[in-house]
Amino acid sequence: MTAQPSAAGLRRIDWLTLAARWSGPLGVTVLALVLRLWALGTPHKLMFDETYYVKDAYSLMTHGVEMNWAEDTNKLFEAGDFSGQLDTPAYVVHPPVGKWLIALGMWLFGPESSFGWRFTAAIAGSLAVLLTVLIGWRLFRSQALGVLAGLLLAVDGIALVLSRSGLLDVFLMFFVLLALWLILKDRAVMDRRLEVRLRQPRGHGPTGAPLYSSRSNGPSLGMRWYLLGAGVSLGLACGVKWSGLYFLAIYGLLVVAWDAVSRNRAGVKHWIVAAVWRDGLKAFALLVPVALVTYVVSWTGWLTSKNGYFRDWAINHPGEGLTWLPPGLRSLASYHAEAWSFHTTLTTDHDYQSSPALWLIQARPTSFFYESEPTCGADSCSQAVTALGNPLIWWIGVVALGLVVFQAVVWADRRAWFIFCGYLAGYVPWLFFAERTIFTFYTVAFVPFVTLALAYSAGVLIGPARSWLGVWPPRRGGRRWAILMTGVVVALILFVSAFFWPIWTAGSVPFEYWQMHMWFTSWV
Repeated sequence: MTAQPSAAGLRRIDWLTLAARWSGPLGVTVLALVLRLWALGTPHKLMFDETYYVKDAYSLMTHGVEMNWAEDTNKLFEAGDFSGQLDTPAYVVHPPVGKWLIALGMWLFGPESSFGWRFTAAIAGSLAVLLTVLIGWRLFRSQALGVLAGLLLAVDGIALVLSRSGLLDVFLMFFVLLALWLILKDRAVMDRRLEVRLRQPRGHGPTGAPLYSSRSNGPSLGMRWYLLGAGVSLGLACGVKWSGLYFLAIYGLLVVAWDAVSRNRAGVKHWIVAAVWRDGLKAFALLVPVALVTYVVSWTGWLTSKNGYFRDWAINHPGEGLTWLPPGLRSLASYHAEAWSFHTTLTTDHDYQSSPALWLIQARPTSFFYESEPTCGADSCSQAVTALGNPLIWWIGVVALGLVVFQAVVWADRRAWFIFCGYLAGYVPWLFFAERTIFTFYTVAFVPFVTLALAYSAGVLIGPARSWLGVWPPRRGGRRWAILMTGVVVALILFVSAFFWPIWTAGSVPFEYWQMHMWFTSWV
């Protein structure tokens, strides 16, 4: 007779199985964390827009709202002297959530610590890698493809630089990914619930015969808690930057579309009507109003302050604006109208502004920091932080995007639509604001979809997947070659990331070595 394992042995087996199952996702996340925390305080200088957001975060810590600063106070701030803060409120055009998160790191490590300025961005960027793995794992039903998407995000230059900087955009990426993971969880719950409720009786009639949900409209599916969480997360995304609104709109529509498709596949006769009235209205209520309330709550510091810019506008302008709102919210609405005017009319020239038409090929990266002090042992040195994506990830990503669009349109692949919607929300809107002063690093909001597109394409290349054009995926030996080709490309991507590491992280290198990284004049 074969001996049966003991209860303790079964527990050990369960733990070993769990550890093996999560080793890939957690390993990639730890790699991302190490890359983001390593020498995070270098340079100990306010880089690029850190001059605004880090100082705004300090103001939030001390006053609850953003305050003005005297001119040329960066060097004092870097030295831990905060006397340059004035007692007048600052006019800011971005909501406070991202700045509050930067302030959290400053509270933990001290406002004089450049490590503290960037700590929460590094954590958010690392958690974004984990979320990308989880999204890919659930979307592709393949842990390997999810890990691949997360690995590529972990080593991409745009994601890395923004995760090592006290700017806002990495927090936007994090909250968007959290919302989308929750939307995928909601989808899985709703699909199971629909299947169960169509098969199981919802009660019994007068004669005791079981009553089933009508196939005309299908059953009601109850409360959608994951979607409620997604609404909160999207509200926080908007509380970082208003461009979170695009994700709220696009993925809200995707949720309703998926509801309709699910009811259609389940055999519901009036599936469009049912999806709109039974699912769509509830989805709208759990996303849009919840996101709005979350967004307004994020302004609590301003609403409870007497010093905030425009805070007393309603008192000073009786009978103007949205008079049906309470004074605080009326002032907030007027403030937003002013900020919207700023956002839509900003056309000041900047050396590193970039047309969004060129973002997908990383034609004009943003230089966050550059110094040429001789600190590397050579006669001429360079120390740079350049927000430039890994060229292979982005250039191959253009081809992957083409495949995603093809699979979405021709095969109506829900996975492809999910990825394509990330481009629609994170990239396409900027094409309509090309005349504005905007920068390539805004792509960090949708770089996870670039890596998901690459992982998706690898899955199609390797198989098993739906054949396209009647010739793919390859069979037998061809599949082994596809795996080998994918491995070679990933290895090249990792090599390129290692090559660019110094110019992403302010490494002090000989000037000639820095020049080797400037492949095009537009990169300088």
